[in-house]
Amino acid sequence: MASDGARKQFWKRSTSKVPGSIQHVYGAQHPPFDPLLHSTLLKSTPKVPTTPVKAKRVSTFQEFESNTSDAWDAGEDDDELLAMAAQSLNTEVVMETAHRVLRNHSQQQGRPAPQQVPTPEPELQPVAEPPPALIGDLRLVKSVSESHTSCAAESASDPVPLQRSQSLPHSATVTLGGMPEPSTLGSSALSEREASRLDKFKQLLAEPNTDLEELRKLSWSGIPKPVRPMTWKLLSGYLPANVERRPATLQRKQKEYFAFIEHYYDSRNDEVHQDTYRQIHIDIPRMSPEALILQPKVTEIFERILFIWAIRHPASGYVQGINDLVTPFFVVFICEYIVEEEDVDRLNISRVPAEVVRNVEADTYWCMSKLLDGIQDNYTFAQPGIQMKVKMLEELVSRIDEPVHQHLDQHEVRYLQFAFRWMNNLLMRELPLHCTIRLWDTYQSEPEGFSHFHLYVCAAFLVRWRKEILEERDFQTHRVPSSAGKLKSTDQLN
Repeated sequence: MASDGARKQFWKRSTSKVPGSIQHVYGAQHPPFDPLLHSTLLKSTPKVPTTPVKAKRVSTFQEFESNTSDAWDAGEDDDELLAMAAQSLNTEVVMETAHRVLRNHSQQQGRPAPQQVPTPEPELQPVAEPPPALIGDLRLVKSVSESHTSCAAESASDPVPLQRSQSLPHSATVTLGGMPEPSTLGSSALSEREASRLDKFKQLLAEPNTDLEELRKLSWSGIPKPVRPMTWKLLSGYLPANVERRPATLQRKQKEYFAFIEHYYDSRNDEVHQDTYRQIHIDIPRMSPEALILQPKVTEIFERILFIWAIRHPASGYVQGINDLVTPFFVVFICEYIVEEEDVDRLNISRVPAEVVRNVEADTYWCMSKLLDGIQDNYTFAQPGIQMKVKMLEELVSRIDEPVHQHLDQHEVRYLQFAFRWMNNLLMRELPLHCTIRLWDTYQSEPEGFSHFHLYVCAAFLVRWRKEILEERDFQTHRVPSSAGKLKSTDQLN
């Protein structure tokens, strides 16, 4: 990895003690150019005044938000544009454009243009197969607007009814012998995109010494499911970058964890540890997804992981909220062996060999421990880490969206009332599990992602729901939107 001086966390580049001075992060270093999002860049640059004045810095949070607006996309902007184009292009416009290209090409070659096939109202008929000599040049024009411009001379008397111009990516070329289904076109390009990203991950992971800096950059926009377990283990610091040392490290750490089980777990019924074990035993059935947690084998695994962690970290011990942080690691690691199941609620670990489940339990313990090492002050006495982070969130929102901040203050809504759980559970109770896993891809690609970067995610939720917040006048009895898009009463957020 690069030195701390060369790549310092973007929230620590400022001398301010609170976040807000946003610089580029991994996912925003090379954002894809989207004309819809960056249309202002195409406008003419305003005239610079002759008198030198100090440039006023634009709100860095808005810059960060716009530059990372694609962070939750399944693929990149190319995939989205391709799917949008396949679904939005008017079929009559496409066919009319194709006929014009054929007609123009035939005129240049001195041949009669192929006769246009009439297009019935309810359904489109396929175009007659073109002469063999023309097959090599038959491609769909990249943009409907481009073809309309190029054929303006001969189409003045017969204009094409263009309602909206929509460009296709360069890779989207189809022959005129038949139009593919829009869903097929979009899914094909998406599959190619996913395959390309997966290959990049596999190449990085297979190198003798994995470039962790490059792996973080690649992971910021999401990690493909087949390589997510290994990538998480590397990014969390559980496994070394050297590929030859990984098997020995796994074996040693798994053996060490079960030595802890043998040494400590029988003490769960001792008087000094009874309260800790009892609280863990009560909290686990309340977790989600219920279908997974209520499996007896999973319950036993989670009880062991949480109890061993509490015993080995007496400064904090077990605190409600820590239990939620086990689930993402366990699900990601166990899914490596249940590849056919897409729905977490249907996971059945009884089909996984016992030895594999043991190894997954050990890996989950160590990765969760690595995460908690960075945010342990969230769970020590009086939870000072959470108190500080809630205060930092309040100051951040007061600068990036003052109307929302003032509205909450005017109605005596304290940030600690709703943001305490956001910090305590890392939004596990607010988001579906698959969204949490995707979010943790980015958290693990950011230095101190679970502590400092998490603040900006929480602030983004408040900005996302600002309209509903500003319209609300009674926060005690009415419902407010949660970050998952559902409605939850305020007493559930405490």
